[in-house]
Amino acid sequence: MISARSIVLCGVAACAVMAPGAHAQDTRAETQTEAGHGEEIVVTGAISGTKTETPLIEVPQPLTVVPAEQYLSQGAISISDTVKYAAGVLANAYGRDTRVDGFRVRGINALQFRDGMRDIFSYYASITSDPYNFERVEIVRGPASVLFGQGSIGGIVNLVSKTPDFETRGEVNLVYGSYERKEAMADVNVALADNLAIRTVARVRDADTYVDHVPDDRVLFAPSLRWQPTPDTNVVLTGVYQEDDTGSTSQFLPIVGTFRPNPGNPDGRLDPYTFVGKAGWDRYAGRSLQGGAAVSHDFSDTVRISLKARYIDSDLEYNTHYADSYSNPTDPYSVYGSDGRTIGLTADASDARMNVFSTDNNVRFSFNTGANFEHTLLVGIDYSWNKVGKRYAGGTEIVDLYDIDYASLQTYDPTGPFTSESQKQLGIYVQDQIRAFDRVSLVLGGRRDRVTSSSGAKDNATTFRAGIIGELGAGFSPFFSYTESFLPQAGSIQNADGTYGSPYKPLTGTQFEAGIKWQPQPETLVTVTAFKIKEENRVLYLAGNATTQSGVLNTKGIEVEASHTLPGDFQLLLNYGYNKLKSETDTNLDYMPRHVASAWTTKTFGVADDAHLRLGAGVTYNGKSRSTSAIWSIVTPSRTNVDALAEVTWENWRFAVNATNLFNEIQYASCLARGDCFVAAPRNVMASIGYRF
Repeated sequence: MISARSIVLCGVAACAVMAPGAHAQDTRAETQTEAGHGEEIVVTGAISGTKTETPLIEVPQPLTVVPAEQYLSQGAISISDTVKYAAGVLANAYGRDTRVDGFRVRGINALQFRDGMRDIFSYYASITSDPYNFERVEIVRGPASVLFGQGSIGGIVNLVSKTPDFETRGEVNLVYGSYERKEAMADVNVALADNLAIRTVARVRDADTYVDHVPDDRVLFAPSLRWQPTPDTNVVLTGVYQEDDTGSTSQFLPIVGTFRPNPGNPDGRLDPYTFVGKAGWDRYAGRSLQGGAAVSHDFSDTVRISLKARYIDSDLEYNTHYADSYSNPTDPYSVYGSDGRTIGLTADASDARMNVFSTDNNVRFSFNTGANFEHTLLVGIDYSWNKVGKRYAGGTEIVDLYDIDYASLQTYDPTGPFTSESQKQLGIYVQDQIRAFDRVSLVLGGRRDRVTSSSGAKDNATTFRAGIIGELGAGFSPFFSYTESFLPQAGSIQNADGTYGSPYKPLTGTQFEAGIKWQPQPETLVTVTAFKIKEENRVLYLAGNATTQSGVLNTKGIEVEASHTLPGDFQLLLNYGYNKLKSETDTNLDYMPRHVASAWTTKTFGVADDAHLRLGAGVTYNGKSRSTSAIWSIVTPSRTNVDALAEVTWENWRFAVNATNLFNEIQYASCLARGDCFVAAPRNVMASIGYRF
């Protein structure tokens, strides 16, 4: 059961990096397990958007922490699902995608980090992370380059790995659900000694999806070890082996014939879940190996050093088919005939390899200047190296999209050497947190980065941040902040004659933000924020496949995030985000809805001795969105989804049923003016039985 866990997490923990090597007592002040009530954790501080243990009420920016118990209760089956009940965040912008996770924060694609280090450097070169392997998911809204280097101006999503503590416990779960989903999960923590513990997280899944011939199979094994040789030293080792066998639930179906009528075939309407491909050949199958280490040591009460590193090795095979919705988006069938059915079909086959090494190291100094000024000074250096290699094969043919002869579709096998690109980034950062008169908090930071790539591009960037928050009384704390970001871009300017010019410059951005936090009691937190963002050096897509780089994106908006626990184990979460984006019409941007809102509530009832019933319900709302090209404009209607939970706990047992998109409405997540549509996921129901010990 969630109980007060998520409320307290959101109320006092700041989001961004819970380093695996951080001391357990820094984040878990109290752990209490009661039969029927699950695990209740009161968090007094977390390594946050400041990379130090800072209560949220002292951080001058809105930060969100979503604990695992909350997002699993909401029926999350992917990392994208974990953030759909967060203010200003659009999850699954193109419907459920079994290939990759995607989030739009403040209207802009956000980067994914794991334990404070970026882990995705190339789409379609790695498999998706498993939500069961994480303690929580943290969301930094707005630029975070000062602490994390290259990053999206919209924000980052950071996944915090499960690591051992010194209490022996565990759980085993069996799940059966829609589309023949069958899986077993286990999370076991064993204290081998007072200073040594191991933990293993595992998952095995055999499942189909709502698109024929697209499986969703997975094997996950994630061991970890914690060792504290002295009270002041903490060592954590983590490993991940994950293998996925899936495909693409995104079938890139034409707008004409799905979302809009087909004028050449008035009676023909494609099933929005139509499989466009060759069964057994179309696949998205990969393997990921990861190993990491984190060490922290307190030299005294005023000096701490933290070191961490991770290596990722990923292999992927991606075979897919997609229809030519793009040559003539308003009537793609007319390009190939007059029957309103015939269309071009492209087959793409690719093999990809991704290797990533990351390390982040810092020293924290705590000291005072005078009686009323407390400083937490952070000095750090981080480094990352990534290499992505790919090879391709493919071809095209003409098919009847309404009656595909699947057996006759051609297949291809990539051969030959891999074409590789690599990138290195070295960054040095400094941050000073100043607490004045125990009422005002000031954050000042700066960073210098150098990025080099195998293409010869060299980029240097200096970014800054500054923010202030003060307590007025009655729980009110207004804040203001200024932040900057930069993000290198792969590729070069393409001329109309097909030649290439200079490499792309990095995206750069600035944000001004002001708001207020209200926390009248530990069980209540309300944050209201207004922001204005400007991002420069966006790539503009011109006629003839030419590109230039002078695009400017401006966005402004407001966010409201509220959490409250009422008497009687009644929890309520409310979120709302408004974004208004403005850019050149030819930037090939597909804007998120201006309005995104959500609500989630749970209520627990005692039904018998040692037995409790918990009921939960949630609503997510995504407003209409518009995609525009030179020839037309497409509006995707707003959509509202309802999720539900029913759970019974008795002694150490847990029985639960989750449902997402409860009313099973056929809805479109996005339709793009380039010519294709993406359907939202239909209803998904999962029943689970679990045992905790």
